[in-house]
Amino acid sequence: MKKVMLFLVFGALLSCKQSFVEADLQHLNGYWEIEKVVLPDGEKKEYKVNETIDFFKITKSNGFRTKVMPQIDGTYLTNNINESVNVVIKDGTASIYYKTTYASWNEDIITLTKDQFVVKNQQDLEYHYKRPVKFSEK
Repeated sequence: MKKVMLFLVFGALLSCKQSFVEADLQHLNGYWEIEKVVLPDGEKKEYKVNETIDFFKITKSNGFRTKVMPQIDGTYLTNNINESVNVVIKDGTASIYYKTTYASWNEDIITLTKDQFVVKNQQDLEYHYKRPVKFSEK
């Protein structure tokens, strides 16, 4: 009986998913560094050093994402190429819709907190991000 209860509790915890509201989108703003990618088969690709970092600027549910390159002095270089972003929240789930001149795609937000950001794309690749630490703080 204990094993059945433990299994049910564990199953319930796994099925818990973050429910999103518009106020959660404030956490998306700022710099995000990729930490790892989880492949559909569960294999993980770890990122120890990143040459580029994503910068998001969202107001309400619209904004942009751009790639920036961290510098030793704590500043960032950018090529000023922005991807248009629209975040849609429906029934507690959130998806990011990206658009450029050449393509459009979307990712489902799995987790979004002040310090953690996880999305899953249409190929079932799960991207885990963290807030970057400046070189001077490492």
